[in-house]
Amino acid sequence: MFTGIVEEVGTVVEAGEGTLRVRAPLVLADAHLGDSIAINGVDLTVAQIDGDVFFANLMPETYRRSNLGRLRPGDRVNLERSVRPTDRLSGHIVRGVVEGVGMLHSFTPEAAAVIARILASPSLLRYMVVKGPVCVDGVSLTIVAKDAESFSVSLVQYTQEHTNLAAHRPGDELNLETDILARYVDQLLHDGGRAANHGAQA
Repeated sequence: MFTGIVEEVGTVVEAGEGTLRVRAPLVLADAHLGDSIAINGVDLTVAQIDGDVFFANLMPETYRRSNLGRLRPGDRVNLERSVRPTDRLSGHIVRGVVEGVGMLHSFTPEAAAVIARILASPSLLRYMVVKGPVCVDGVSLTIVAKDAESFSVSLVQYTQEHTNLAAHRPGDELNLETDILARYVDQLLHDGGRAANHGAQA
């Protein structure tokens, strides 16, 4: 479990078939083998530690759902250690389970902030609401606008300086995780309606 508050922007050392090595001196300060670290919002398990570099295995499903398969040595990635029961929940509840990718459409300056517009599929947009949460490349953000094909988030100056989001360019893919509470409500309503219809037919 995570909060979407990035602790460190690490550097990819190696990226290959099913493997990923990342230099991350901060998050490795108290890390152990088997710990969970979110990389661009994807929950991965620390399989090896070598100084300030850790190694994680990736599954084919991870490549299908996220942008991690496009990483190359030198790329910068958002990192967050798993949340502890005593930590403050400064972001929102993030599982580290990326549901799909969106495409950065544009950056629009707004005072000291930048509005990022991100294109996303209808299957993901249905779980997004204005002023609701979304996780973009592991960053907990608030949706400020939404239309039929995209949503927008505001990147304050701190987020620009302490994550990799401002370094992206239009056309880049971003990992997306929607609000799990919205997904549960939708599922319960769907199952409830199906059960009611089944009962009426019985």
